[in-house]
Amino acid sequence: MDQELRDERNRRWDEPFGKEPLDPDTVAAILALPAFADVKSEDFPDWLPLERVIANDGRIRTFQKGETILRKGDYGSSLFIILSGSVFGLTAPAPVHAGGRRRRKSWSRSLAQLFARKRPPEYRPARNRTRGAAPTMPATDAERAVAVDKAMRVDADDLMARCETFQLEAPQMFGELAALTRSPRRATIYALENETVLFELRWQGLREIRDWSDSFRSQIDQLYHERGLLTRLQECPVFAHVDSAALAEIAEEALFETYGNFNWTHRFKREISKEDGPQHIIQQEPVICEQGSHVDGLLLINSGFARISERVDHGDRTIGHLSRNDVFGLQAIAAYASSNVSQVLDTSLRAIGYVDVIRIPTHLVRKHVLPGLDRAFLEQGHTAGKDGPQGELRQGMMDFLVDHRYINGEQAMLINLDRCVGCDDCVRACATAHGNNPRFVRQGSRFENAMIASACMHCTDPVCLIGCPTGAIHRAEDSGTVVIDDNTCIGCATCANSCPYNNIRMVEIRDQHGFFVKDKDGQPISRATKCDLCADQLTGPACVQACPHDALERVNMRDTETLLEWLK
Repeated sequence: MDQELRDERNRRWDEPFGKEPLDPDTVAAILALPAFADVKSEDFPDWLPLERVIANDGRIRTFQKGETILRKGDYGSSLFIILSGSVFGLTAPAPVHAGGRRRRKSWSRSLAQLFARKRPPEYRPARNRTRGAAPTMPATDAERAVAVDKAMRVDADDLMARCETFQLEAPQMFGELAALTRSPRRATIYALENETVLFELRWQGLREIRDWSDSFRSQIDQLYHERGLLTRLQECPVFAHVDSAALAEIAEEALFETYGNFNWTHRFKREISKEDGPQHIIQQEPVICEQGSHVDGLLLINSGFARISERVDHGDRTIGHLSRNDVFGLQAIAAYASSNVSQVLDTSLRAIGYVDVIRIPTHLVRKHVLPGLDRAFLEQGHTAGKDGPQGELRQGMMDFLVDHRYINGEQAMLINLDRCVGCDDCVRACATAHGNNPRFVRQGSRFENAMIASACMHCTDPVCLIGCPTGAIHRAEDSGTVVIDDNTCIGCATCANSCPYNNIRMVEIRDQHGFFVKDKDGQPISRATKCDLCADQLTGPACVQACPHDALERVNMRDTETLLEWLK
């Protein structure tokens, strides 16, 4: 019998951003906005028509007065254009709502969990259950939606009277900076009028239009210069001694550049799994500046990571890495200033995955940055003591961390294999803290006596957040820890597929009797799960506290020296 052929291949717009694609009249109205006035359909390839990008990557949203549109500190991935009505923004932290926050357990509950009856693996209580003095949960989805809506709304008039705010109205846009740079939102935005209508464009569409339309790219870059660049420069330590007027002049001439690909994770996972090791990965990283070329401005890392390397024989050796707020080219410009002879770079700079940089012209660096600069900045980017007693170990560790991109980890689980006896106390402690469900796997990549366990690293650039349709995976506003809201996870596995380190697992949940929970079609329900750094535990990560041999630590992987010292 011939096999039945079925077309099961997913396509780009199988799932539009809204409930359904925007209709042609709405698309035409969107393209008539000033933001898209100079964007030409003929500039887009046949396989990526502009109209389909707008229809499928955009949606229309309506907000009532005081309703929260986005919150400062959240990791958003979309741009908004006001179609009617107006909004106001608050640059100070937004008022705190109880909803969505995780509370730490009391001492009594922490002790009780040690003696609690074991639940079935991945047990989840019924949603409508009440416990103790906890507020009564709404009984229906509609009531729950009303409760969430109420919690996310503020008294707009009162807030504007008490706080410094700014206003935007149709057809202005906002949210473009966070969407493009994967950085946290810099302000909280509320609707100022009832029936405020917005067009929201997710970052995939924003990226496509920016890539294929020079005018749109110029418009976005100009917005970045006007709204964000000056503030961004003021945050950087290297400009701490530069006055506001000089910073404004620098912001005026600075260039915003991007290297690499947003969707680097899938290719990286394929390449890192090859049997010939990760040595070839450096050759696939886009070159930002090449060794031997003349210095062309100071490069400030705005977001992402970059690798510093130098040529050795027929290959390249990694000598350092840069992340947010680090700069490249400062030493060459300083040498140029002292000798008045144009300098060439003695190292190369490559994008690790995806990186945003701000290029500042050399003459402005000489005029405003070098005078009064702390000399410590001139040492940045070079690994000290690479020829010392631990030079070989340090170089190997540097290659290991950069090639595997572990430098993204702020709270990676590092195990010293010389001390670990395999007692599994860490795993049992994790299970106890999470209702009999350990949230990590005590296995992982190794270098010398170090092992990076398969546990969420709570990355500086958490690419797992991008694409989550419900925002279930997010950064906790108070701690920055990457957590998953089990009540809003729909089990789509987008985060698990995006994690470059395979540290997010999909599990099928069970009821109190150990049976799989199924939907109305009889299919088991899955949820994403991972290490939450024991966000609700009084003593912090249970795995660290439980280790009797001091063999486990949560570390920032960019602190190579501290890491090497701990592994001695």
